[in-house]
Amino acid sequence: MGRKTELLQRQVFSDINLTPLMDLTFILLITFIITFPLLESGLNVDLPAAQGTPLTQENTIPVSVDLDGYWYVDQRRVTAEQFAAEMRFIRDNRPEATVLLRGDRGLPYGQLMEIMQAMHEQGVRRISLVTQTGQTLRSP
Repeated sequence: MGRKTELLQRQVFSDINLTPLMDLTFILLITFIITFPLLESGLNVDLPAAQGTPLTQENTIPVSVDLDGYWYVDQRRVTAEQFAAEMRFIRDNRPEATVLLRGDRGLPYGQLMEIMQAMHEQGVRRISLVTQTGQTLRSP
């Protein structure tokens, strides 16, 4: 004789468990909060102190020269030939952009002038020197 049993109906859960999603969201938020300030400065360049007017970051291109004399465009290390190509691209495609030149404090003056000359030769005319805010150096 066969046994008669009742089959229990299975319930369908229509709720989504949001706890893992919230955990992931908070982890991403914390990651971005920690890493965003690191993206702003990127390269370790010891800027000289001077007084000046702050620039808006809207249409700017950062160019840096570190203490070892390496050139960087948007935090990418470039050779002199690559730098010239980048400056031509800026001249042709973004003529209204301002190049923010960040030179290390210990950098010889001639090396900073070399990079400014390279920009000038490629037709880049909007150049701003970036400094730390502070007191200007006065001659004795």
